[in-house]
Amino acid sequence: MKTSSLLIAAAILMVAVPGVSLAQTIVTEEQHPTTMDPRLHPVPAPALNDAAAKARFTLVAGQRDRNGGDLAVLHDGRLPTDADQPSANFFFQAGTDGGRLQLDLDKVIAVQRIRTYSWHPTTRGPQVYEVFGSDGAGSDFAPAPGRDLKPESCGWQLIAKVDTRPTQGEEQGGQYLVTLADKEGRLLGRFRYLLFDISRTEAEDAFGNTFYSEIDVIDADGPPPTAAPAPAGNEPVLVTFDAGDGAYHFTIDATAATDLADWVRTELKPVVQEWYPKLVAMLPSEGFSARTDLTLVFRDNMGGTPASAGGGRINLNSQWFRGELKREARGAVVHEMVHVVQDYGRARRTNRNATRTPGWLVEGIADYIRWFLYEPETRGAEISARNLSRARYDASYRVTGNFLDWVTRRYDKDLVKQLNALAREGKYTEAAWEEVTGKTLPELGDEWRQDLERRINGASEARLP
Repeated sequence: MKTSSLLIAAAILMVAVPGVSLAQTIVTEEQHPTTMDPRLHPVPAPALNDAAAKARFTLVAGQRDRNGGDLAVLHDGRLPTDADQPSANFFFQAGTDGGRLQLDLDKVIAVQRIRTYSWHPTTRGPQVYEVFGSDGAGSDFAPAPGRDLKPESCGWQLIAKVDTRPTQGEEQGGQYLVTLADKEGRLLGRFRYLLFDISRTEAEDAFGNTFYSEIDVIDADGPPPTAAPAPAGNEPVLVTFDAGDGAYHFTIDATAATDLADWVRTELKPVVQEWYPKLVAMLPSEGFSARTDLTLVFRDNMGGTPASAGGGRINLNSQWFRGELKREARGAVVHEMVHVVQDYGRARRTNRNATRTPGWLVEGIADYIRWFLYEPETRGAEISARNLSRARYDASYRVTGNFLDWVTRRYDKDLVKQLNALAREGKYTEAAWEEVTGKTLPELGDEWRQDLERRINGASEARLP
């Protein structure tokens, strides 16, 4: 996929619509990948006065994820302001396979067009669903069919099937807009009710349910659609640069933290410019090519999370960074860049039988590189008598980073590179540790901890008079 342009996909579905000639529903998709700035490449705004604005949305199958918004966000005429904004989206509970939503439009209307919006940096971005319509007049009509009942068997007719998942290996994240309309400009049908049978985008982890932002239904006999005005905001403050040889391209969006723009240019830019290519070289694997476009965005709505990464995007907590400019700010960015280069989600796209890499190792590798290769002089992952009780190899982050440093120095300097390659290919298992070092993971953990205890106790004894 070319991230500098939109991906437009169209499919035609023949649908028999009562009272009109055979409809040909065109499913048109726009994907704005995560590397595209939504202000420079905006998705068409939803309507404020469409038929869905006053419709009643009902959850008829599945469970709403309580981390997201309620059904009201689907027809409030607004889109999220960021790629990972759960409260501005409706999505089904993690670990489940979607569900069904029913829209009661209050009366039979001439449905001209349906639009569905979604936005997420990874696999919660694409849309997979079937949509049905009914006038509710049939004697066999079931207004709220559960998933054990086929809609076509109880008074519903299929309008379209939608699947916007990119092809294998393409970027999953971004903004998606799906438009359903008739090829010849005729009605999709005369319906009072719409039913969306929504499926997850992937089942390799618990996070495959799409972040739906808005559903628009345009009535051919209704008023012309009116979009909400674009929210007022600062002019974009974008720092764009490459890695020197043109191989990698970077954008740092400081619009939400204009006071940090000088620091971005003088302090953060050189770190990104130097260390992203280094990380790519540190973590190779056969057939893998790292992302060539990386976007870093300052945000004001991240709560207590300092930073996060998804796809080719890194989110930076403006408030946290303001307080850490001389301490952990740059190292936190290196940690998140490691996650971008790790790209372990690739395994789910390329290996049907992919194994899951435990989170403690994912974060441990990122902190090993941060604390022991990027800024070893800070000794930020040091284990002392004060935190020895928490020294477990699977404690994650800097503690696991300390463990990885010890194993690489004691047994194999290429251990992290080998573990990363296995994780990226979906082939990681605990047996890998014994294959590389000759010892099991628990044995290595015990030996590391004993070594820590000897060092700490020896230092204590040396200080005694």
